[in-house]
Amino acid sequence: MGQPFWGAVYIVLGLVIPIPKVACAIEGVMLLRQSSDDFDQRWSKTNKVAPATATLDPAQISALGVALRELDTLRQEGLISELEFEQKRRQLLDQVA
Repeated sequence: MGQPFWGAVYIVLGLVIPIPKVACAIEGVMLLRQSSDDFDQRWSKTNKVAPATATLDPAQISALGVALRELDTLRQEGLISELEFEQKRRQLLDQVA
C-alpha cells in the first residue's frame, strides 16, 4: 500500500502487544468496504500523476533521434560507459518531455 514504515511498526508492535492486530482488522474492514474506484484513486500509483499530452515538433523528434544514435555509437565504441550513456539518454529524453 506504499506505507512501509507503518507496516514495520505494525509487525514490531504486533509481536509485543495485540493493539496492531486490532488496528489491522479495522483497516482491513475499511478497505474491503471501499468501492474499487475509491480504492484505485487513493492507493494506485499510476493514477497520481496525469500524463502530459504535448505535441512534439517533427524536427525536434528527428534531432533527438540523431543525438541518441550518436550517443549509442559512443557507447558501442567504448568511449562512454553504460552509466554515462543512460544518464545522457535520460537527459535528452527529459528535455523533450
